[in-house]
Amino acid sequence: MSGNKKHDDLLIGSSTPEQSKEDIQKYLDQKQASYDALDANATAEDRARLQLDIAEALVGMGRADASWEKARTALDTFIVLEQWQDAVASCDVLYQSAQPASLVALAHGVWLAVSYPINPTLTVNMLSYIIDETPASADGAAVAAVTAHYIADIRTSDEQHDNLTFLTKQLLANVAKAHSDVEGQQGINDWMQRLELLEPDVFLPRLALVLGAIVPVDEWWFDRDALREKIPQA
Repeated sequence: MSGNKKHDDLLIGSSTPEQSKEDIQKYLDQKQASYDALDANATAEDRARLQLDIAEALVGMGRADASWEKARTALDTFIVLEQWQDAVASCDVLYQSAQPASLVALAHGVWLAVSYPINPTLTVNMLSYIIDETPASADGAAVAAVTAHYIADIRTSDEQHDNLTFLTKQLLANVAKAHSDVEGQQGINDWMQRLELLEPDVFLPRLALVLGAIVPVDEWWFDRDALREKIPQA
């Protein structure tokens, strides 16, 4: 689910679709009641988090239009508050809502997820959507896959490193197979060298080009130059 919270009370793994819908509706009602009960002293962050929870549940209920409005408002709040992971989670919900601008939302989420040191699993998930949306023969999927593996390698803790990099290696292998019918580690290595996917100084700017192909330079929802100044320095 969204953000860095685990929603134990939203039982998506129910035995039937009907039961799942009922559980999501209960969760939606609970979150809407919590939002309605907020008093005037409630923080913008608390309001935005509840809005995002509601938006996510609305997607599950098939109410994408209402979901979009709430997630979009939450995104703007999280950007102002510099809550980058919640901002990416908002973009995830906007993408899941399957609205006309959902790909634009995805590009915003990927830019934030790669730029800021948020939960690497969420970053990998966002990049996997780019792969899903990219034709198998296009280099954009390869760039997204190698970026996912790079992020998994440099941002994970010791406890999660092996699991996440195992997944991203599989992701990269699947993309190589679909892109150029490449198999085996040596074949993947040769393929990466041929496509110039070995150096982050090369493939990260190429990812920026992929995102730029989705969002024209004058249609970004936030000032990327201003946000770059807020990126933590290693």
